[in-house]
Amino acid sequence: MRLHGFYTLLAGLGTLLLFSCNAGPEPINYATDACKFCRMVIIDKQHGAEIVTAKGRIYKFDAVECMLNFSADIKDTTGIEFLVNEYIVPGVLRDAPLATYLISEGIPSPMGENLTAFTSRADAENARRKFGGQLYTWTEIQAHFKR
Repeated sequence: MRLHGFYTLLAGLGTLLLFSCNAGPEPINYATDACKFCRMVIIDKQHGAEIVTAKGRIYKFDAVECMLNFSADIKDTTGIEFLVNEYIVPGVLRDAPLATYLISEGIPSPMGENLTAFTSRADAENARRKFGGQLYTWTEIQAHFKR
């Protein structure tokens, strides 16, 4: 009976250890966390971004443009997760490669590039009609910032 309890405890600790090492996104602590690229405190819930490396290291950014500038020299993005806050649902991190991006003076971003992410292409098109500007895919916006 005692041995059974020991094995149950051991299995529980192993499971806890396994799940505690799981690399994944971490919520941005607005007004506390600082941008890895420009060092500004992250305030804006519509323009924040995050990178999670294959080894689980997390980098937080106050704007999508800071994340793009930071990652411009990364040659192998295998296993790296790029996340962005979106305009429609502030404070929620979404998969950056699936987003549509709008550069528009009508929607200022923290670093002045006027870059905003939208999960839905339709939402991005509606914002472009309202505010003007140019739409980009993930590949296009990365190329734009590597210039």
